[in-house]
Amino acid sequence: MQATDSQITIRRLERPGDLGWVVMVHGEIYDAEFGWDTDFEALVARIVADYSDGHDPQREAAWIAELAGRRVGCVFCVADPQDRTAAKLRILLVHPDARGHGLGGRLVDNCLLFARGAGYERMRLWTNHPLQAARRIYLSRGVSTHRRARAPLARRRPRRSDLRARPRRARQRGDRNAARARHRR
Repeated sequence: MQATDSQITIRRLERPGDLGWVVMVHGEIYDAEFGWDTDFEALVARIVADYSDGHDPQREAAWIAELAGRRVGCVFCVADPQDRTAAKLRILLVHPDARGHGLGGRLVDNCLLFARGAGYERMRLWTNHPLQAARRIYLSRGVSTHRRARAPLARRRPRRSDLRARPRRARQRGDRNAARARHRR
């Protein structure tokens, strides 16, 4: 899909249908791309339900990316119930029709900016082995990740990123060695 920056918007998740779309699109895309079953869709539904059941708008937010007025991406920033100083980045997704426009990075940037403004010191996230594009986005923004081979639905040990410092970005897009070097510092 050809698009211009003027056709791409990122807005707060707040419209009727947004919550259901997040659950539906995760189920459909993860089935099509990775063969994951409804157990994953149920996990996403629980995350969305927890968020909608009374999130604190000062400490939690979610965004929808739109391309030419159509929903094509999402990300959630939620409080970590085990650590008041940490936020959790949850359920980042960019629809295959909208990939290549930098939406994943923009969604993560919104999440990190909000978390800093909300006073969080760290960002936690879980990731899975097949999600290489998302992992590259996280690393390019200074968010450390942990991945494990196989077991696609197994939860991963969380890693934390310090939100007090500005993230360092890779000098060249796709430069894995630079991202790894920054990650080790």
